[in-house]
Amino acid sequence: MIKLKDIKSLYLSELCDELAVIDLPKFRAKQVFKWLTDGVTSFDEMTNLSLPLREKLSRIYYIANAQIERKLESKRDETVKYLFSFGGTTFVEAVVMKYHHGYTMCISTQEGCKMGCTFCATGRNGFKRNLTASEMLSQIQTAQKDLGIRISNIVLMGMGEPLDNYDNVIRFLRLVSSDDGLNVGIRHISLSTCGLVDKIYDLEKENLGITLSVSLHAPNDDIRNQTMPVNKRWNVDELLKACRYYSEKTKRRISFEYAMIDGVNDGDECAKELGKKLKGMLCHVNLIPVNTVEGTGYKKSKIERQKSFINILSHYGITATVRRTLGSDINASCGQLAGKRNQ
Repeated sequence: MIKLKDIKSLYLSELCDELAVIDLPKFRAKQVFKWLTDGVTSFDEMTNLSLPLREKLSRIYYIANAQIERKLESKRDETVKYLFSFGGTTFVEAVVMKYHHGYTMCISTQEGCKMGCTFCATGRNGFKRNLTASEMLSQIQTAQKDLGIRISNIVLMGMGEPLDNYDNVIRFLRLVSSDDGLNVGIRHISLSTCGLVDKIYDLEKENLGITLSVSLHAPNDDIRNQTMPVNKRWNVDELLKACRYYSEKTKRRISFEYAMIDGVNDGDECAKELGKKLKGMLCHVNLIPVNTVEGTGYKKSKIERQKSFINILSHYGITATVRRTLGSDINASCGQLAGKRNQ
């Protein structure tokens, strides 16, 4: 059986080279690329190509497509959560959020996750596989078609650790920001990592201009070791050293994600320790009242604790805000739909 090639993960230059092998001129490749950017799910939809050519392409390539398995719409705001499938075997989640500046979409980069963070629903479901660049693109295309909107901001913060799927993620970033592609401004894209230090150094060399968001969640190794196994490979000091390097080289502000867990990491001493370690860095801290995930026993910090944390960080010159909660009535944090799809 012939294995079909993933056509939507190709750059335009690569597609031109590929189709030249079957004697197609560059303008034909550009037509095909335009159709793929528009989100067609079948070669039959490429109506300005001849039927024989469409049939020929379908014998060589396949077009990735994110199919909607479930869709939840918030009654409190306009947040929409999707459970997508690819081929009926791979299931991932994505969330579309409306802000005053437009629509932001949080997409998945893996089915499941290897990192095992104790407060995360995705990690509790185990890791299955990496997503391709085309599957990441397809999440955006399917949501845009379904909602009749344009996604202007992208966050790689859904299921999976983006830097653990490095090559596919970099390819996606270049494709989605391409002038010939979806043309999403690269500075409107954020990538979240739990702290793969070696890949942060690699990412800086890519010269992409994206915003790096780091899931820190603790000011020291004692606490971070309990909640984030990755810290046993790269500790807090190693991670923050890489972040300082990234920020200084790219001139981009680092965004630190800090899940506020009642009685675990939300005390004044934690805030002081964090402030000392981040002092002088071009950064911002997003405080996130921890999501209620069955089996963890974690509870979100009280509002008084959140305010105190912000005030203490401000003394060290660090700006911090509590992230606005969207889609709370539909469990908009990723991992919870996929884990329950067979229940």
